[in-house]
Amino acid sequence: MKKYIVLYHAPVDALKQTANSSPEEKEKGIEAWMNWAKKCGDQLVDLGNPLAGGQKLLPGGKSEDSSREVCGFSILQADNMDAAKALLDGHPHLGWNADCEIEIHETKPLPGS
Repeated sequence: MKKYIVLYHAPVDALKQTANSSPEEKEKGIEAWMNWAKKCGDQLVDLGNPLAGGQKLLPGGKSEDSSREVCGFSILQADNMDAAKALLDGHPHLGWNADCEIEIHETKPLPGS
């Protein structure tokens, strides 16, 4: 099976929305993620974690804040991209905010390995 890196994107207002939600609303959100994880079974290699404070590294040793709005990641395994996308069908992240997105990338072996 191939591995896929899943990146979750959310605008700042969605993150603020969650910060201001009640404990019950937060628990409901976590429950939706856990149900998705159960659906994936062994194909979910790593549920991942929230991400924040991204930095873009530039030539010459400079860096700046990232503007990509990446807020989390997961790692899946599947036979192909279509199968990986099927695992993400109905993912709770896409129902969180109308501007949320999921990005998926197939990992490739290093040349010569």
